[in-house]
Amino acid sequence: MPNTFDGKGNLGDAPTLKVAKGPNGEFKVAEMRVFFDRWSQDSEGNPVQVGGFWMPVQIYEAKAEACAKLLRKGARVKVEGELREFLAHDDDGKEVQAFQVRADDVHLVLSRIDEIKFRPPRERAEQPEAAGY
Repeated sequence: MPNTFDGKGNLGDAPTLKVAKGPNGEFKVAEMRVFFDRWSQDSEGNPVQVGGFWMPVQIYEAKAEACAKLLRKGARVKVEGELREFLAHDDDGKEVQAFQVRADDVHLVLSRIDEIKFRPPRERAEQPEAAGY
């Protein structure tokens, strides 16, 4: 059973788009680091940050391209995917267990957005204009 992950956080930097090679050929991957924060309330009901953690996030192909094109440092996002472990090396070269999120989706949190511009619907953009419209 996979380890599902669902969290909201802020991008530490703009996503980077790379081309990776796998057993089935090349594929696009966007890599980003996200700080998943945890909030509570103080005794007067004001929001206070009480913790959080940094996590590397990867997303693939068309969604990777969209993330690299549209997201920037500081963007508030919701990440849905699978938590994966892997071996990494610390500053002393020792192997350590590390984690990352292999994202199925990265959603922009709309509370920090001032404007959105939509592309025309795919059907309308691909069809020649009909006379009389």
